[in-house]
Amino acid sequence: MFLTDKFGRAITDLRISVTDRCNYKCVYCRTGNEGALYGDLPFADYLRMARILVGLGVRKVRLTGGEPLLRGGLAEFVRELSRLRTTDSAALEIALTTNGHLLAGLARPLKDAGLDRVTVSMDAVDPDRFARITRVPTGYDNVLAGIRAAREIGLGPVKVNCVLMRGFNEDQIIPFGMFAREENVVVRFIEFMPLEEGRTWSPEIVVTLDEIVRRMSEYRPLIEIPHQHSETARRYRFDDGVGEIGIIAPVSHPFCGHCSRIRITSDGKIRTCLFSVWDHDLHELMRRGADDEELAEFIRGVVEKKEARHHIGEPDFVPASRTMVHIGG
Repeated sequence: MFLTDKFGRAITDLRISVTDRCNYKCVYCRTGNEGALYGDLPFADYLRMARILVGLGVRKVRLTGGEPLLRGGLAEFVRELSRLRTTDSAALEIALTTNGHLLAGLARPLKDAGLDRVTVSMDAVDPDRFARITRVPTGYDNVLAGIRAAREIGLGPVKVNCVLMRGFNEDQIIPFGMFAREENVVVRFIEFMPLEEGRTWSPEIVVTLDEIVRRMSEYRPLIEIPHQHSETARRYRFDDGVGEIGIIAPVSHPFCGHCSRIRITSDGKIRTCLFSVWDHDLHELMRRGADDEELAEFIRGVVEKKEARHHIGEPDFVPASRTMVHIGG
């Protein structure tokens, strides 16, 4: 029986955080005072979870953190994942989200192991601004080298994610449009969500999809590209066909009605939404000796309770029980 929640949404996308450690301290994400809060599991445990979920209909696995490239042995884990087959005997789609700092040296081993695509988080295309955001003085050149290495070996289309905050980096919109065209990558802007450690989010800080489109159109006209309902990003190309941007707009244009994702945290908890206020402890069942069918039945029960939507900006909104770095994007 495939995974479907009570709203009829098929669960086909799995995100696994392999660590909540990170070598960056991005100011919109972390206070800079907290480190890792949860432990990492052996890769064999994540692999077992993935294998069961693939047997229940998952077709795509994205590895996240924290910063996943901090985990030694990641390429071998990707190799093991690549041996899994979906319910119709197709190859699993395997992607990775990273800050890119270590990517230049690891792109080739990951590609050879079976990684299909990579997404790099990067919130400014100016080295000084980048350093202020990440609190890492030498990071920009490393990340740029990682993006180029990933593109050159075929881990594409390479996507570059930028979280926008008003009064902080919204002046980077047009420079990122130029970057998309010059570097042949897909730049995706993300509306700022209330998932930061400092809990400073307010609606006024959000740079919305409509504003991003308007500002980018001052540089060059945009033409929207059709996208699948379950895709998180609205997609646009420039009028001359050179370059693509995407906009992920969970605040101003929620896409919850077509959500196909669940997440596993680095300590083995299932989360059915980024904004869940509780976790479901899959690893505890494994530790107690549950067999695969018992784990599958537990997963089905958790998915059945998947939330209809988030409540960002509403009077009854309750912040998620974990912040983004401790969930896994």
